[in-house]
Amino acid sequence: MQMYSQIDANKRRTAILIAVFGVFLIAVGYAWSAWSGSDPTTTVGIAIIISVAMSLFSYYSGDKVALTASGARAITKEENPYAYRLVENVCIAAGLKPVPKVYIIEDPAINAFACGRDPLHASIAITTGAIQNLENEELEGVIAHEVSHIMNYDVRVMTLVVVLVGAIALLAQMARFGGGRRRSNNDGGGVLAIIGLIFILLSPLIAQLIQLAISRKREYLADASGALLTRYPEGLARALEKIEAHNQPMARANSATAHLFFDSPYRRVGKKISGLFSTHPPIEERIAELRAMTK
Repeated sequence: MQMYSQIDANKRRTAILIAVFGVFLIAVGYAWSAWSGSDPTTTVGIAIIISVAMSLFSYYSGDKVALTASGARAITKEENPYAYRLVENVCIAAGLKPVPKVYIIEDPAINAFACGRDPLHASIAITTGAIQNLENEELEGVIAHEVSHIMNYDVRVMTLVVVLVGAIALLAQMARFGGGRRRSNNDGGGVLAIIGLIFILLSPLIAQLIQLAISRKREYLADASGALLTRYPEGLARALEKIEAHNQPMARANSATAHLFFDSPYRRVGKKISGLFSTHPPIEERIAELRAMTK
């Protein structure tokens, strides 16, 4: 079945990208050793330890920060039975227990996001624009996408990616201020030092591109998993079409939480905006992938 093959393909691609990230981190460590003459094992180890320590706060408290930053407000079933029951129904279909906490964001933009380090500590936030503008099957598709993020442990994956990005950025920063080799150019060390320096200078940008690529693959995976939950990919495709037509940025959009949302919280200024430097795939490609699942 097309949906299952799409899910498997996206899982493989994400695993490959994370493996590439790990190799890249080691390469940066060796580039630093070529530049500074230091031990690459020690420098990489220091960078990873510091990055892990910096990421622990975001892992355990990042959901609260994201919800506060977006202006999300927790609701009860009595306060908004329609949205709450849709979340409940999708969670029952997914076998997700307990039901994540449900939040509402007072914003006319059509969007939503899920957060939490695992299914036991999860929350789903939905904008009022999504509730008001999407039909039942469309909103259900969006919620299923977010439930899939929770079921697929995407927060854990992205936390690992953040650790790797942080380690690479830290290595690059330390190398810039650490000084280069103090060896004669006659032994080839000077050439290696120059190559290492160039690689170090480019490494943060390359790491950011890999991070964005992984983020986009997780969105494709959540689309496929969400469509599998509802058994109706067209609902999610129609929701994306409405988002594209609406083109309403969120009032409290920020780069720190942009990757969490169902779609980019920023206004689209052209079809190429979802290219290399976007946290989300091009919306027309997501629609095409969803509709291909029904063939």
